[in-house]
Amino acid sequence: MNLYFAPLESITGFTYRNLHYRYFGGVDKYYAPFISPTHNPEMKGKEIRDILPENQTEGLRLIPQILCNKHEFFIKGAKQLMELGYKDEININLGCPSGTVVSKNKGSGFLRDLEGMDEFFYNIFEWNDGLVDPLYISVKTRIGVKEPEEFEKIIEVYNKYDFSELIIHPRTRTQMYKETPNMEAFDYACKHSRNSLCYNGDIKSVDDYEEIVEKYDDGVYTGNIMLPSSVSSVMIGRGLIANPNLANEIKGAAHINLEDIKMYQEVLFDEFKKIMKSDKHLLNKMKEFWFYIAKNFEDTHKVRKLIRKTQNLYKYDLAVNEILDNYALK
Repeated sequence: MNLYFAPLESITGFTYRNLHYRYFGGVDKYYAPFISPTHNPEMKGKEIRDILPENQTEGLRLIPQILCNKHEFFIKGAKQLMELGYKDEININLGCPSGTVVSKNKGSGFLRDLEGMDEFFYNIFEWNDGLVDPLYISVKTRIGVKEPEEFEKIIEVYNKYDFSELIIHPRTRTQMYKETPNMEAFDYACKHSRNSLCYNGDIKSVDDYEEIVEKYDDGVYTGNIMLPSSVSSVMIGRGLIANPNLANEIKGAAHINLEDIKMYQEVLFDEFKKIMKSDKHLLNKMKEFWFYIAKNFEDTHKVRKLIRKTQNLYKYDLAVNEILDNYALK
């Protein structure tokens, strides 16, 4: 199975990606947080900075992601990405559950307008098929807005087009990241999708990964039912942020240790310090890091509390030293 690092806005930007690739790696592709082309002639400055080639570590395979609901905006954005050198794959975001995104009929909000989504894809593929070297176009999707029963109609739309991969997070938009993934919906995709599939959702450990592989590897369902669509990839997001070594552990490496965590927080701190405008911004960024990494400790709650209570970088350093000296990993 291929391993992908899912994008997470405000966390997996180029600074974080580059350091993860350099110190841990183990994933086949990194997906960038979405960009949103609009009526403007091109994206500039902060809009596009995260995926500029000069901000990427050599060797890191990055897939840009576009979030929009107008084909002309997608095509305009895709052309700019191709000029930057992204001539392989572009991912379409139909999974973001954010209220501000959904209210604009974008991300998972677009899933409630199947006719509009169909027209959007039709025009994109008509343009792409006319290119001398067409792009691979993949989609990251949820299974519906409110009810999982919406997914049958959504799959019918996807089946009209030759996506390079359908990355499915088997939750509805209203579920956000709560409750358990709807594996019945994913099974339905395996049996009815004509596109290759990637599973995304709640893979937090080697055991979680192996459960998915055992069930879906090579398109074979555990019940000995041959599935027409192959599941060739797994995408991990929060699980890799909490344990940056998870991809390597899946491949047989030893579990992350305290030295790994100490090293990683130090290099992240140093690199973020170079680009943060103030100590407060840096502190908030590192608090975000510890919110996830704390899951590796036996007493996750106390570790989070120690970091959360810090009000300046001096007290942050004291808290980090206390954690590394006195708290054990799971």
